Amino acid sequence: MKKTLLLLTVLLVAALGFSEVVTITILQTSDIHGNIFPINYATNKPSDVGLAKIQTLVKQLKNQDPDLILIDNGDLIQGTPFAYYHVKKDPTAPNPMIQALNLMGFHASVIGNHEFNYGMGILNKASSEADFPLLSANVVRRFSKTPYFEPYRIITVKGVRIGILGLTTKYIPNWEDVRNILDVDFLDPVETAKVYVPHLREKEKVDVVIVSYHGGFERDILTGKPTEELSGENQGYQLLEEVEGIDLLLTGHQHRSIAGFCQGVPVLQPSNWGQMVGKAEIKLDNTEKRWVIVSKSVELISTKGVPADEEVLALVRTVEESTQKWLDTPIGIAKGDFSVVDPLITRMGDNALLEFINKVQMMVSGAKISSTALFTNDIKGWGSGPVSLRDVNAVYIYANTLKVIRVSGQDIKSALERCASYFTIQDGKIAVNESWVSPKPQHYNYDVWEGIDYTIDVSKPIGERVVQLEFEGKPLQMDGEYEVVLNNYRAGGGGNYPMFQGKPVVKDIMMEVAELLSDYILTMGEIEATVDSNWKVIQ
Repeated sequence: MKKTLLLLTVLLVAALGFSEVVTITILQTSDIHGNIFPINYATNKPSDVGLAKIQTLVKQLKNQDPDLILIDNGDLIQGTPFAYYHVKKDPTAPNPMIQALNLMGFHASVIGNHEFNYGMGILNKASSEADFPLLSANVVRRFSKTPYFEPYRIITVKGVRIGILGLTTKYIPNWEDVRNILDVDFLDPVETAKVYVPHLREKEKVDVVIVSYHGGFERDILTGKPTEELSGENQGYQLLEEVEGIDLLLTGHQHRSIAGFCQGVPVLQPSNWGQMVGKAEIKLDNTEKRWVIVSKSVELISTKGVPADEEVLALVRTVEESTQKWLDTPIGIAKGDFSVVDPLITRMGDNALLEFINKVQMMVSGAKISSTALFTNDIKGWGSGPVSLRDVNAVYIYANTLKVIRVSGQDIKSALERCASYFTIQDGKIAVNESWVSPKPQHYNYDVWEGIDYTIDVSKPIGERVVQLEFEGKPLQMDGEYEVVLNNYRAGGGGNYPMFQGKPVVKDIMMEVAELLSDYILTMGEIEATVDSNWKVIQ
């Protein structure tokens, strides 16, 4: 009798159609930039950043769903003295960032633009050490369309077949030192997605397509209104506009906090440095004998106040201890004040710290004109007394090298007008233009110059604010040629400086700027704060 009832039940379920509902949970990191320990390396004080904090959240979420999918969206292996120490002082050891992701059980990591900063050798080594694929469908072998890395990964979770497609911003050649990308070309990510998304659907027969794109949104995700110059650096909106079949879009690069829907597709961007993670849930039903998505949701989870996972910290503690010892090594004495008290004031008039950087750049390059930037509002510089490697690396936070390029006087003026747009007037006072801080802070794109004398008048219309511009005591000739030293990012036009793009390169300086500054201080033993007041901002 029991067997008969069981058979009738099976036949009834088969006749009515069996329904199973599952939830797939995805956790996304992006723009970790070498942060594992919850510390600010410039101040050596605790900070709500790093993979160790994220691992605590991962363990909590795995208790709820052991099949949690972990995806890193790029810019992983560069960005802190910790990451720099590994590359420059102990490069044969396992990459600590990769070690951490291996331990955490990541399923994939996308190639970001900063992955190339240390060259293909370091990147290839990191890739070989990973227990997961480093993905990018549009980074291809030079002069071919063959992906240099794996283009996608397919995993099966709870019976659901999931395709993870990796894409990378194509704008990298505008910033990166050409020596670091000799082996690769960068295809358009939108056109690449048009090939791979149908392939995943039709050939690989996946049930869910996740696109993880190391790039951001060039338009407002709700209105479609452009939020920046449509240069091709960020194509998140265009991806969703032109490519059918994307179920979830993970983004990054812009260091923004985004969790919402764009053109009906859930999108995430979890800030930077591990300050938060993105979480997506996709619910599916297989009533029709195939998996059908019935709902999707996205959210951001902050790591603020979350304790760091001791297992991750222990894994790479030796590297951290060596980094800390290295950072605290005194390299010279400062005579005078090289500090930054107010970032806005520093960008309105000459400052000893920025003048020092420019003068070192001029000395090592032989160029008579130089530019640099105060990269963030967190940079404090240093006061009178001993100067350590920590001080220098806290000031020059990027792995830039230098280029001397030949430009016209008009190019220099156009660049200064670009800088001058940084300012506006609010309540009768000079303030920062909103377009320079939203949707992403771009303080690093405001340059200060040495070797020329100039005045910016904020009361004038944008594009007409440079009211004085001289070189060696005479007006700069708009049709004249000048040699300028600047970092490789700016020399390639990065930061919306197209006037520098494609200009003749007179000289490459192979060493990174932080190392050049450190070597200069070591050689001199003592550096003196000077301010020649060659520029100012007025209203």
